[in-house]
Amino acid sequence: MTRILLLILCLGFVAACDSGGGDVLQSPTTGDGTGGGTDGGDGTDAEPIVSDRGTPELPPGTTNPTPNSQIVRREERDEETGGGYATNIRYLNDEGQDEFFVDNIAFDGDNVYTRGDPVTGVAQLGSFAVYEGAESTTDPVTGTTLRTFTYRAIYGRSTNGETEFAIVRSGSYVDYGFGGFVYQRNGFDDDGNEVRLVLPEDGDARYTGDYAGIRVFTGRGGLEYVGGDAEMIVDFKDFNDGNRGVALFVSNRRLYDINGTEITRAYLDALGRGDEADDTGSSRSLVQDTDADGNPVLPRIRPVISPDDADSNGEIAGDIFEIAEFDNGETIESGEGTYYAIMSGEDAGEIVGVLVMTGNDPRFDDSTTYQETGGFIVYRR
Repeated sequence: MTRILLLILCLGFVAACDSGGGDVLQSPTTGDGTGGGTDGGDGTDAEPIVSDRGTPELPPGTTNPTPNSQIVRREERDEETGGGYATNIRYLNDEGQDEFFVDNIAFDGDNVYTRGDPVTGVAQLGSFAVYEGAESTTDPVTGTTLRTFTYRAIYGRSTNGETEFAIVRSGSYVDYGFGGFVYQRNGFDDDGNEVRLVLPEDGDARYTGDYAGIRVFTGRGGLEYVGGDAEMIVDFKDFNDGNRGVALFVSNRRLYDINGTEITRAYLDALGRGDEADDTGSSRSLVQDTDADGNPVLPRIRPVISPDDADSNGEIAGDIFEIAEFDNGETIESGEGTYYAIMSGEDAGEIVGVLVMTGNDPRFDDSTTYQETGGFIVYRR
């Protein structure tokens, strides 16, 4: 696998290792607090699940899920893009250190990521924490200080500890680069209670919560953050035959550079300039949405509705797209992708999920694309 590196070309090589390991943010425990299994298998990376559900397929992970079991899903490994290589993702806070551990990613220091600096960087996006890979490492033999690559992680955990997610991405590649995501329903909540799911058979429900993500690129290096609001609507009574209707919307997304400076308006200006005239030659302007405080926001992420998006274990997978609208009524699709999620709670009270969306970056030529990987935790309101 070939990678073109931005920042640290003096190293003169690219390394990618392939090691196993479970993908759990919090080690699952049994009722007595002892360690349990990680992904329903032998601790190695699971094969993608083969099922009769529609497209898209669920990511690899727990092989025999049930409504009352812990479910762990991770990004499928992709040798072309570098996705899915992050393994053994763990949040470390047993001594109050507030750190993140990520394995199987080359040139990220000693695998330990520290909380972002709220003054010089980004420490928080909504209710989710942001972590930074070390900027340098030391040769243990010679003591020489070596530069590392740019890695960032976002970690989200629900208010009661039933669900959580993590996303790891790099800005040091002229490609999407190495990284990964994990999302899961835990076996036990923060109070030690066993987590189970009871799906309603009728009625509709609305879920709202925070959304946060990382953008990386092909055609250029760099890394950006995005934060916003997630909303899911679930129709528990339809579709028939045990299927549920599910719709995900992500609104009020604002874009930030790696240092936390907002760049939403500049991005929207480029999006509007990208196609200034329609087929008749008349000018048109981008319709720009704003949040409740009047801040400009990115176009809304919307769902593709399908009858086989959700199953009886509370797992969800569906397609999404982003539409940019112009004042003459025309639209362009500015992004498309897939989201994955898991319901949790006796009243199906919360949902955790991750989405991956790609599109052309209007600030650059047509060969530059973005990949936005975002996580959300939403609660039944």
